[in-house]
Amino acid sequence: MKHPRAQELSELLKALAHATRLQILEELGKGTKCVTDIKDLLPVSQANVSQHLAILRHAKLVNFAQDAALRCYYLSRPSLVKGVLSVLARDHRIVEKSMTEIEREKIGISRRKGRRP
Repeated sequence: MKHPRAQELSELLKALAHATRLQILEELGKGTKCVTDIKDLLPVSQANVSQHLAILRHAKLVNFAQDAALRCYYLSRPSLVKGVLSVLARDHRIVEKSMTEIEREKIGISRRKGRRP
């Protein structure tokens, strides 16, 4: 079964999949910041910050207000961004399964679906 929004969600995850962009989102979660403020907080150039902000803006995760040459960015989907950052900050247990466990699981799934293993 295909997820109807798989492509859209994939693009969103791509936008989130960079350490600098995650740091930018974390900083913007604390409040609106101008490009120069973000540059001062992160060890990257202003041009690099602008490139990352453009990607985040395209993904509709951030937006900006502008006064002359000054652009200040904010989270445009704050609950989504804060929720994702919260999930990523948790320590998630890694699960390992033996082939025996996998076979038992497959048999159980088949039985629940009314199929013979």
